[in-house]
Amino acid sequence: MSRRQIADEEGTRAVSAWRADPGALTAEDEALAVRYLLQLLRNRVPGKAVELRVPPYGAVQIVEGTSHTRGTPPAVVEIEPTAWLELCSGVRSWDELVNLGRVNASGERSHLAALFPLPELG
Repeated sequence: MSRRQIADEEGTRAVSAWRADPGALTAEDEALAVRYLLQLLRNRVPGKAVELRVPPYGAVQIVEGTSHTRGTPPAVVEIEPTAWLELCSGVRSWDELVNLGRVNASGERSHLAALFPLPELG
């Protein structure tokens, strides 16, 4: 079964709402913005070597290389939703979020700093 693609118009509307007023974002719009940005990253950096998780909203597998089919992948990155939105839009850097303890990354290829901010949000 294929995943439902979030239309660019719908996704950019949710991301724009977050950028305009992060505190006023509804849970539905936050979920949509997070999932849309996960979709953008998965499309830009396809692969299965790293699992990127943004609980409770979603997870994607990215980065070419060693892949897995069952169990915990060899590289896992977990990031909270607000930190994910900040990272993708360039509000905060990868290293800053790691140092703040808002990103947990382990395994080979889990240092993803070079992928952010997402150019589509520029």
